[in-house]
Amino acid sequence: MATARYGYGQAPIDAVAVQLRELAAQLAQMRQELADSRKESSDLRRQMDEMRAQLQALRGDSPAAAGVPVLTPEQLTEEHELLAAKVDDQYQTKVESSSKYRVKLSGMALFTAGLTQGAVNNLDLPGYAEERAPGDSAGALTATLRQSIFGLDVEGPVWMGAKTSGEIRADFFGAMPSVADGVTTGYVRLRTARLGMDWKNTSIEVGQTSPFFSPLTPTSLISTAYPAMWNSGNLWAWTPQVNVTHKFGRPDATRFVLQYGVLDALTGSVPVDEYSREASAGERTRTPATAVRVGTERTTAHGKASAGAGFYYSRQNWGFSRRVDSWAATADWELPLGRYFTLSGELYRGRAIGGLGGGAGLTTLLSDSVNKMSTRVLPVESGGGWAQLKIKPAQRWEFNAAYGGDFPLRGSIPTFPAIFSAEEYKPARNASGTANIIYQPRNNLLFSIEYRRLWTSPFDEPQHRAHHIGIGAGILF
Repeated sequence: MATARYGYGQAPIDAVAVQLRELAAQLAQMRQELADSRKESSDLRRQMDEMRAQLQALRGDSPAAAGVPVLTPEQLTEEHELLAAKVDDQYQTKVESSSKYRVKLSGMALFTAGLTQGAVNNLDLPGYAEERAPGDSAGALTATLRQSIFGLDVEGPVWMGAKTSGEIRADFFGAMPSVADGVTTGYVRLRTARLGMDWKNTSIEVGQTSPFFSPLTPTSLISTAYPAMWNSGNLWAWTPQVNVTHKFGRPDATRFVLQYGVLDALTGSVPVDEYSREASAGERTRTPATAVRVGTERTTAHGKASAGAGFYYSRQNWGFSRRVDSWAATADWELPLGRYFTLSGELYRGRAIGGLGGGAGLTTLLSDSVNKMSTRVLPVESGGGWAQLKIKPAQRWEFNAAYGGDFPLRGSIPTFPAIFSAEEYKPARNASGTANIIYQPRNNLLFSIEYRRLWTSPFDEPQHRAHHIGIGAGILF
């Protein structure tokens, strides 16, 4: 009677039996993995004993080791590094995955603090200078950990001869909630995600990443939520895309690189609704943006040298048959100059490329509301780029000095009775210069100090300037 009353019966008993069998299978698997781990540890211990014997033989301390093959110091160093890597693998705890493929947790806990003089658009990460409001102070002192990053990396199976892999990255630089501690508790934000398939000379990438035809970015620990020089010469915007890369030539010689891909035709417009997505002007055309890059690369004694040129094109539909052709021509380079110096940078010339981070973030200008048929839509034409000199006098120290700017062409912009921007702020010439020192006392520990100066020139206002001194401390995991 109790069985009928509470609904217990044979089915729950069978379910318990199934769970017991599954637990027994998992226990057997854990025993096997433990046995394999013990065997590998034993092999490592044996190899360490052999290395110790070889070292004694080199010093002449062990006549008994005379029969052991003696390695050169260079070979011993290589063996030591290999064994150290294996020990590290043993030390690491595997992140469990339902796919049973190896998954790694990675990221960086990053503290940044900044002293700002002047008015800027974002105190945590200044991108351009603004006009100071009446009664405003001369600056501010702030600190944040919202630029901390976390992510997952997975090594997938070999499929159709290609090694598959994937990754995802997120941070806390999303919107700030409207609560008392909202300024320090930003929402989690998707940064990048990708799926890769790699053959010997060809690779396919599907994901949300930086534009493949603008592959470089200046070095900065203070600027991680957005890459350094954002809105001042760096085409960086993380964009959904599919691209194919093919390399010609041997890995130990100069190789030529050909890349082609399609991208979401973003315009940089602010979403109309917080929850429901509406198409941007580029997406209304129902055709993706396309891009191509050709380049060359070579591994030298002092690092990787590369150079390339690319082209991007998309169409935009702003309604009432107002169509805009968006395009950009790009060039990039990274050149080691001897043992201690590296010169890198990018240049571009384009039209309506605010969605990529060009045009100081602007794509078009409007003479009135975009919803009026009589409103004129003018694409912003711009040119810009950045250059950086890296000095690395020692393994754990590096110094970086960079300058970048984005300069919309004033001659292409007529005078409107009233000027509106589809991106909600006025067009400007925007430039920034940075100098930073990065110190890495351990492989996973980083410290930095950086100075940044901003010059922003709206078309109808005098130039605004701002200064920012930032410090950062990060630990990798």
